[in-house]
Amino acid sequence: MSDHDDFAFDVAPGIPAPLPKGEVVLWQGRPDTNALAREAFKIRWIAGYMALIVLWKAGVGFAEAGPLLALARGLPYVVLALAATGVVWLLAWAQARATVYTITSARVLMKIGAALSVTYNIPLVQIGTARAEIGPKGTGTIAMETLGETRLAFAALWPHLRPGHVRITQPALRCIPDAARVAQILAEAAETRVSMPVVTRSTDVTHGADAVAAE
Repeated sequence: MSDHDDFAFDVAPGIPAPLPKGEVVLWQGRPDTNALAREAFKIRWIAGYMALIVLWKAGVGFAEAGPLLALARGLPYVVLALAATGVVWLLAWAQARATVYTITSARVLMKIGAALSVTYNIPLVQIGTARAEIGPKGTGTIAMETLGETRLAFAALWPHLRPGHVRITQPALRCIPDAARVAQILAEAAETRVSMPVVTRSTDVTHGADAVAAE
């Protein structure tokens, strides 16, 4: 698993360098903004918390002097609540717009980062397992458990990782539409890649010629 600094222009959206001969793009996509705002940025929790503050302030005002004071006390917090949820949604939108997930016949590429863009390259042969969590509308997250000792920091990946896994992170295609179809594409690509024979050349000392062996 490697990363690529994207100060250089991509040769295609989400692909920082030309693909090797024979490697093809199978799927590209990005997170759904609303789903990302709900699941990663917890916009519903923030909106609910702000609503409680509005009700509390308005309730205190109503108890003291009736509806007019309730409106005077509550209205500023309504504006604050709308501003807070608006900012959170914009952050989710910026993350979604800056993200390009790509599945090829050999790897998964994750171009992420709204402020500083970076592309992570995960070869299919380094993916041990992949888990898909799919919501009722088909939007879901596909988390990948990678092999080997290389692990990416939580802060470097967030929110493009499996929730709840902080110490050993799992890169994830987060909040993507039609997640079931994408999971099937990833599974078929990984199965094909793993089953491909590795061809090596070795010298046959008996016959003094090169022998080709498939592992």
